[in-house]
Amino acid sequence: MTAAAEGGRRPGWARVQLAVLRELLSRPLTSYYLVLGCSALLLTLGLMMVLSASSIEALQVKGDPFYWFLKQSLSVALGIPLMYLCAKVPQRFFRLAGYPLLALSIIGLVMVIFIGSTELGAQRWIYIGSLTIQPSEPAKLALVLWGADILARHARGRLMEWRNLLIPLMPGVAILAVLVMWGRDLGTTLVLMIIFLALLWVVGAPIRLFAGLLGVLALATVFMIISEGYRSDRISGWLNTWENAQTTGYQAAQGQIAMGSGGWFGLGLGSSRQKWDWVPHAESDFIFSILGEELGLMGTLVVVALFGLLGYAGLRIAARVNDPFVRIASAASVAWIVGQAIVNIGAVIGVLPITGIPLPLVSYGGSALLPTLAALGMLLSFAKREPGAAEALAARGPGPAARALSWLGLRA
Repeated sequence: MTAAAEGGRRPGWARVQLAVLRELLSRPLTSYYLVLGCSALLLTLGLMMVLSASSIEALQVKGDPFYWFLKQSLSVALGIPLMYLCAKVPQRFFRLAGYPLLALSIIGLVMVIFIGSTELGAQRWIYIGSLTIQPSEPAKLALVLWGADILARHARGRLMEWRNLLIPLMPGVAILAVLVMWGRDLGTTLVLMIIFLALLWVVGAPIRLFAGLLGVLALATVFMIISEGYRSDRISGWLNTWENAQTTGYQAAQGQIAMGSGGWFGLGLGSSRQKWDWVPHAESDFIFSILGEELGLMGTLVVVALFGLLGYAGLRIAARVNDPFVRIASAASVAWIVGQAIVNIGAVIGVLPITGIPLPLVSYGGSALLPTLAALGMLLSFAKREPGAAEALAARGPGPAARALSWLGLRA
């Protein structure tokens, strides 16, 4: 075959593959399977990385290399049924759940002020025996649900002036933000602001309103940074990482060394050298650096691609469903999960300051994992409302769980 003939075939092959991709993306259940598949892959990868990143410190501190892995496995064992239930409940449940969840989050944040434990400059944990609760994590889900319902009611009533956009949404956000900042947790406050801005963006808030809010948030952030010495040290360590590699820039420098040591394909799963007491909080805030060291650039790109596909699926749900609440809640959930991933990854690779927030689905921490899985279960529930999705699910027949029950004689 001549080179000209081969060259003539290539554009045709590319068009065929593009047509196949378009056909796959146009299917009714594409969003459903993307959310489910990306969540499962990130969760599985997270368990492996928590085991690898935490084993050395767990052995030194607890005498058991599987200590934090088993605790994370328990959180996953609780989170998967929660995600399944959220995928099954009707939409009205989420609209009603936002209000009690917001109230419980506020009560929890108030309790943190009085009985919370302070670690690493932030007061955000409540210890009940061996159980650790971080109320600021469910507050993110509460803001998504409550804010989406508030704005959806205004959208249905066609009362979309800027005053209706901000009241009562802004006072609710302000209460959460003030309580979180009272515990000196700037990272979680920034995530709450991301959710707040996403809620306003979806309902079409005017640009001048965004400009004013961003200006206020920027001034507030600068004030919060200069008001606490350890935050100023973090900024200094970020701007001059290698000049402060033994002091304020130590964590950032060690994380970048881990990332650079991985090369293209990594040192191999479990073969990290930086997890041997070099990278602080390797199993939580900086787990992405250990992932880059063990799985290399290719592994990190896979993680970034999975979060990108998860974001695409959430925005696809928001675009294809007409219900205002579903549209707003889906977009806000995506902004929360993907935005938090961007902030975490950006801190590890050195393009953003270290904020101490975890990588969703991958980092250690049940308080962060359970609300995230609940939000993903909600997205699965919403994906079933896309045009043609219900019919496609019905045509698919019973799932593996239903078939297993029928084999046991427990279901007709």
